[in-house]
Amino acid sequence: MNQQESHQRPRLSISELTTYRWTFDEDVYHYGKVGISALGVWRQKLADFGEDKGRELLADSEMDVSSVFWAGGFTGSDGRNQRESLADAGEAIELAAFLEASCLLLYTGPRGGHTFNHADRLFRAALDELMPIAEHHGVTLAIEPMHPRCAADWTFLTDLEQTLQWLQDYDQDCLRLALDIYQWGFDPLLEEMLESLAPYLGLVQLGDGRLPPDREQSRCPLGAGEIPLADYVARLTALGYTGYYELELMGEEIESLDYEQMLHECKQVYDLLTVPTVS
Repeated sequence: MNQQESHQRPRLSISELTTYRWTFDEDVYHYGKVGISALGVWRQKLADFGEDKGRELLADSEMDVSSVFWAGGFTGSDGRNQRESLADAGEAIELAAFLEASCLLLYTGPRGGHTFNHADRLFRAALDELMPIAEHHGVTLAIEPMHPRCAADWTFLTDLEQTLQWLQDYDQDCLRLALDIYQWGFDPLLEEMLESLAPYLGLVQLGDGRLPPDREQSRCPLGAGEIPLADYVARLTALGYTGYYELELMGEEIESLDYEQMLHECKQVYDLLTVPTVS
């Protein structure tokens, strides 16, 4: 593979949610040890370690940041009012810029007791305030829709077609889509919509499951489930996606595993999924 092809090949990253038991510095050390040079930063882990120390550690380890997790809750259904959520999102944007992150993951907040139209207005108002800040800092906001069975505490965006309409309405470079393959990979609609979604992708999260999503998000190691990962990755490659694939695994099965061995095996699966085809 020549240098240009290597640059264009999507890179594997690991969300720190995947290694829940490890600390920030343990994540950086062990990800690098298995040959992974990017991570999705969990704000809580970084805060526990220290933001300045964390950035120094990332630089010393030559570790890039694929995403920052997370900001949102703009519907006021998580105990914060919108002003508090917006202030937190502003801090998250500054952190994403500080870390030179590829994107900041954004969740609308659940619908709660609102009508859908009112929740929609609240989120649009939040975006109208946040997008100029994101543009000023050079930060991409990646909206993540979720499967209805998983979304209750996170977002009212539970439909891919609806989310695409959102992105088309705004059509802003700083506003992208975070697509979680675990959330949508069992749904045949995803394959139908990939071509329409591809121009808006800011991040693709890789996950696998033995059964379709439920509230607990019972994921399994990459390649051990029933999601046709190879088909999705091949399709995304054909559509020109060259961003990060961020491994996001969680659930009872994941928590019982040896993290380092799991990451090594997942990287092997990823390497097979993304190996260039020879025509």
